Amino acid sequence: MQKQSQSNPTLIMIGLLLGGFVGMFSETALNIALPQLEQQLHVNTGTIQWLVTGYLLMVGIVLPLSSMLTKHFTTRQLLIFALADFMVGAAVSAMASTFAVLLVGRMIQGIATGLILPLIFTVLLAIYPPQKRGSAMGLVGLVIMFAPALGPTIAGLILGTLSWHWIFWLFIPLLAIALIITLIFMQNVSDVTKPKIDILSIILSSFGFGGLVVGASLAGDRGWGNPIVLLALAIGIVALYIYARRQLKLATPILNLRAFSFKKFSVGTILVMVDFGIIMSSMYLLPMYWQKGLVVPVALTGVLMLPGGIVNAIVSATAGRLFDNYGAKYLTRLGFALSFVGAAMLIFTTTHSAYWYVILAHVIIMIGAPLAMSPAQTYGLNALRGPVAADGSTILNTLQQILGALATAIATSLLGIGQHASHATGATAFVHGTHYGFWFTLALAILGFCLSFLVSNQPEKSIDPLAEKRHPERAAAEH
Repeated sequence: MQKQSQSNPTLIMIGLLLGGFVGMFSETALNIALPQLEQQLHVNTGTIQWLVTGYLLMVGIVLPLSSMLTKHFTTRQLLIFALADFMVGAAVSAMASTFAVLLVGRMIQGIATGLILPLIFTVLLAIYPPQKRGSAMGLVGLVIMFAPALGPTIAGLILGTLSWHWIFWLFIPLLAIALIITLIFMQNVSDVTKPKIDILSIILSSFGFGGLVVGASLAGDRGWGNPIVLLALAIGIVALYIYARRQLKLATPILNLRAFSFKKFSVGTILVMVDFGIIMSSMYLLPMYWQKGLVVPVALTGVLMLPGGIVNAIVSATAGRLFDNYGAKYLTRLGFALSFVGAAMLIFTTTHSAYWYVILAHVIIMIGAPLAMSPAQTYGLNALRGPVAADGSTILNTLQQILGALATAIATSLLGIGQHASHATGATAFVHGTHYGFWFTLALAILGFCLSFLVSNQPEKSIDPLAEKRHPERAAAEH
């Protein structure tokens, strides 16, 4: 990777950050519109959630290929294509009149997000020195964490006065601005070496990550014991196992999984995955709880989600600087502890819960999740050295998005199970269902808190012993 000497590297990042903002905004913007879309498109909850998981499915398929693509195309070429592709997907979705067309538009957008997210981290690591990455990651965290938190609020305001189509029309001018800025400021930050492409790895990756997401998504509608669900999950697990084994044997793997030989990277990646699962499950359930559990109008729902979004932005912007000063050890523990408190509060909600109580629970989660996210990301990526560093952000983002898709699918499934298990009907049954989903959010917070005790501020000492034997000169460079 080429280091760029830039007096103002933030200018290079602007187009990427705008594209990333729209991508992450798109992940949750539709959540608040799902109840309305169910009625207008005549589908059930298990089907409508595909607008979320179908998007994440494409992100999860494209992300593992991004490291390979950066070796065949310049950073500038990839970003220009991604932004143009996103505009096409947004236009298709905006003009959709059926569920199928809307889903296709969403999946086209997912391809763009799958390209943009790893580029953000690849460029960041190339143009910022290690001592400034915490602050830079805080800026990225502001975009990646604030966008999904802000999505329901803006979408709610749009739905209060216009149709859901305008959510997608809103994307296009923002993407056009990002494209213009990219054309002016973006530079290439990586070497275009054009190594041989391993087609089998691409197929295995697509079936592996795709199988997991499809299986979990179908489970939300058909149940986890359904033969098709079990088959999809089995295909995903087997394909990923073969894929991982193949990457470790290839001289030029599509995804260098030797990054996991660095303990700090492994811990940081797992923490990011868990944290994103907390965000996606809670942000999927909350708007529906407001509308179906408390019978709040869609426009007001967006307003009630705003305090959490504002707090999220403030914490995301400061978490990176806190990492530069204090490291990740205590920030991750505190972040997951607060997420636990917020999720626990949501479990005790009813059809008559006070608005301030639900807002407070949301705010607490939106303090905890970003407080852990940015430090965990920087902690993991800073541990990588040598050639494997280029693959770190791709691995981290791929697994984060896959976990986000799985978390959404699992939350949907638990929501349905909880509703069927309730002896009540209507809003009471729906609230009972959300409790099942929030128990999953709570379990993730507990898992994250326990794993945060693996975070250490000591220097990374681990290196892949197999890599040392095969490539002693590379191992020396990594040291």
